[in-house]
Amino acid sequence: MEHTTSYELLSKIDSPKDLRQLPPEALPEVCKELREMLIDELSRTPGHFGSNLGVVELTVALHYIFNTPYDRIVWDVGHQAYGHKILTGRRNRFCTNRKLNGLCPFPSPAESEYDTFTCGHASNSISAALGMAVAAAHKGENNRHVVAVIGDGSMSGGLAFEGLNNASSTPNNLLIILNDNNMAIDRSVGGMKQYLLNLQTSEGYNRLRYAISQRLRQWGILTEERRKSLLRFNNSLKSVLTQQQNIFEGMNIRYFGPVNGHDVLALTKVLKEIKDMKGPKLLHIHTVKGKGYKPAEEEATLWHAPGRFDKGTGKRIVEDTTGMPPLYQEVFGNTLLELARQNDKIIGVTPAMPTGCSMNILMKAMPDRAFDVGIAEGHAVTFSGGMAKEGLLPFCNIYSSFMQRAYDNIIHDVAIQGLNVVLCIDRAGLVGEDGPTHHGAFDLAYLRPIPNITIASPYNEHELRRLMYTAQLPEKGPFAIRYPRGRGTLVDWQCPLEAVEIGKGRKLKEGDDLAVITLGPIGNTAARAIADAEKQTHKSIAHYDLRFLKPLDETMLHEIGKRFKRIVTVEDGVLKGGMGSAILEFLSDNGYTPTVKRLGIPDRFIQHGPVEALHAICGIDQTSIYNTLIDMLKI
Repeated sequence: MEHTTSYELLSKIDSPKDLRQLPPEALPEVCKELREMLIDELSRTPGHFGSNLGVVELTVALHYIFNTPYDRIVWDVGHQAYGHKILTGRRNRFCTNRKLNGLCPFPSPAESEYDTFTCGHASNSISAALGMAVAAAHKGENNRHVVAVIGDGSMSGGLAFEGLNNASSTPNNLLIILNDNNMAIDRSVGGMKQYLLNLQTSEGYNRLRYAISQRLRQWGILTEERRKSLLRFNNSLKSVLTQQQNIFEGMNIRYFGPVNGHDVLALTKVLKEIKDMKGPKLLHIHTVKGKGYKPAEEEATLWHAPGRFDKGTGKRIVEDTTGMPPLYQEVFGNTLLELARQNDKIIGVTPAMPTGCSMNILMKAMPDRAFDVGIAEGHAVTFSGGMAKEGLLPFCNIYSSFMQRAYDNIIHDVAIQGLNVVLCIDRAGLVGEDGPTHHGAFDLAYLRPIPNITIASPYNEHELRRLMYTAQLPEKGPFAIRYPRGRGTLVDWQCPLEAVEIGKGRKLKEGDDLAVITLGPIGNTAARAIADAEKQTHKSIAHYDLRFLKPLDETMLHEIGKRFKRIVTVEDGVLKGGMGSAILEFLSDNGYTPTVKRLGIPDRFIQHGPVEALHAICGIDQTSIYNTLIDMLKI
């Protein structure tokens, strides 16, 4: 829906070229209208809220000064790029953002030439932008500018520092913009956060230095080698005079700022002054997450992605959950606290997601027993390994798609040593509107080949509690527990904490004509499909909950192999290398030759949309499973 009446300037901007036709004095009004549109649209179409309000002025300034899309803007943590989408020809379609077949939730090169790189995960912008800057130089495109916009907590990620290190030693003209809002989703933590809060420099000093450097170049005095030597000397002198160390200038990256990130005219002025400077440079801006909407400014974590709300009152429209099962995350958080009270070795670890994964419950009750390590998944796993080596028992909670970033750490720093680390894999399976960068599709397949690791998935909340209890018992080694985002199936979710036999599955239902094997909560969907199929066909279908992908319950699988000629496996992970593959391998290795139909996520990236719709697309919703059972029973 186009807002031609409400947004006098914005309604006429169909591309950044239109924006650049405006006089500078019109930019504050463009920012005002852009912020109003974001508030209006996101109040009705839920998405990431606070982070987008915080970069309105920066977004306008970037597209005003730089010749996009020829000039490249690489966004980090792409949930702050909604304004960018609106200014780059997608204003009229923004109401479809995050909806099935609508605009992508994050920048996507497949959607727009203005989206220069995929950016669903944090900390990759500097590396990607540096690659683009080097490519531009290699192709002789000396007038192409490349900008990396990093922030919202992502500077704590190790990849960001790898990019900085390379940028400091590789010839390039990259501009890095550090959007410093003291936030990720929860409040930013760690030394880098405090460092950025304290960092200061003189705008007049930078202007003078630039003027002198330009004159020296004109005289032929300032060569590239001399420039680096002068930078090192200058940075040392500046550190002595200001009694501050500047980590960026220490890496020979020119530093500018900090600048008020909500003054669009000041931003355009600074960007214009520095964009043609040679060598890598960093502009440090201060912004407020949720800027321009008081409730979001006051409670930034709550308003990161608040869902629908009344934009006039700021009241969030919250679903009445009375009588409904709890979220798996709530069961995890409360059970972790319960276990920690019984076992003083238990420690909680999360990379910047304490609220999302409910580890904030432990943090509130036992602040010395839980750590938020910032957006640093690899570190979270190795940090957990270090504690485990010294006798503690870390529960390291990381979203499934983010756990991919810690794969080597799992193998090298935990599994090889057989350390007692519990990997709590949240948001497993298809997560919905956040799309392919966030779907937890691969964890079963990428964990299964690793020796020394136990892999389990609970059928329901009771099973989650029992698996967590089992994982913290002595000498269980690396123990992965995966569970989805959202609600479980049991209103009465509390149950006694009892041990589960490692590698032992469950027969949920007897049957003679067909066997269904499931892993995790998707088994509940299969159970409903089984009931429908039996009612329709008057056949009997057995249902087995595998419970453990590793080690497999070989006794149960031998029973299935001997009894059944038709088997259906159902999982909410990729088919390539997942649970169904493990079953096929076992059957083949032991000489069983049934007809097997595997249901799961196919070999392609699944788009964004409601989980129910995505399950239907993948053939793992109740109707699809039912149809598969009917077809198999005809064989």
